[in-house]
Amino acid sequence: MEQHQEEVRPLLNSDQEVQENSIEVLGQSSATMMVKSYYDKGGNSKWMGAFLQFVGFVILLPYYYISSLKSATRNNLNSNQSSSASTSMLALIYVTSGLLAVLECYFFSLGLSYLLVSTYAIISSSQLAFTAFFSFFLNSMKFSPYIINSLVLLTISSTILMFQTESESEHSLEDSKKNQVIGFICTIVASAGEGLFFSFTQFAFEKLIKRESFNVVMDMIIYQSVVATCVAFVGLIVSGEWKGLINEMDEYETGKTSYVLNLVLIAIIWQLYSIGSVGLIFEVSSLFADALGALAEPIIPIMGVIFFHETMDGIKAISMVLALWGFISYIYHHYANKTNSNAENGDTNQENK
Repeated sequence: MEQHQEEVRPLLNSDQEVQENSIEVLGQSSATMMVKSYYDKGGNSKWMGAFLQFVGFVILLPYYYISSLKSATRNNLNSNQSSSASTSMLALIYVTSGLLAVLECYFFSLGLSYLLVSTYAIISSSQLAFTAFFSFFLNSMKFSPYIINSLVLLTISSTILMFQTESESEHSLEDSKKNQVIGFICTIVASAGEGLFFSFTQFAFEKLIKRESFNVVMDMIIYQSVVATCVAFVGLIVSGEWKGLINEMDEYETGKTSYVLNLVLIAIIWQLYSIGSVGLIFEVSSLFADALGALAEPIIPIMGVIFFHETMDGIKAISMVLALWGFISYIYHHYANKTNSNAENGDTNQENK
């Protein structure tokens, strides 16, 4: 099995990497807080939570159209363009990734609606472990001691939250425990789904599409968003949740204008997150993109305490520290791997002189 090295592709520059890192971290934390605000202030639709993560792709269409025209011009001038996946293969890739994305987003919406945002964020950090697991099979990811340490810590971090005894809602204690179990299961399922989605996306870029261009990233974002938006819209209709949207808007705690503005901002921010995450998968790896997402998880509980007045008990604090420790362990792995790669390239250059 070919060993997968987590090194930056030649087309990546440090400024672009920093921008995408920032977009992903800020996008995920901001969007998560706004979705939680939607549910706390009167929103109830779970399919709407998933729908909003993809429908914002329409704001990218003008840029996508212009960049596609430029790409077509360049391709016409370059008759030696390397072969890529067929149209049918690309369609299969986009449909598969779109279905994976919308299903994991639906379960994330369920988990976020049942759990405190701080609890949800810590549990969802387990997606890094799932990404590593799927990357081992799909992307020939080799586990280092730092990766193994990171996975163990993240697994323990999520697991100990099962022993949390605080009330998660204003309902009876029995209902609260039931909601917590449902939210925990949904968030774990969603984390596994996102891990599979990230790993499959990297596999598609490297093994199937085989083209190194930012247009490939835009194609993936646009077409998978089209698929996911259609599926989420059908889910919204079939589930009957669309019938309650008008009433939901009328009874929204902060008013109709705030309701609409919140939904629009959620859709826009999720698209910024998509650009950052898919771009990093293309340029570095699925595990690195997921690790950057994990960086937002320790931020979200703190924001939950500030904006939603949630409590930070001992179990939750320990879990958050373990999740942060696991993330640092992975980042050190990436740093060490990149340092070794640079050293090897330097030795090779010296030998060639």
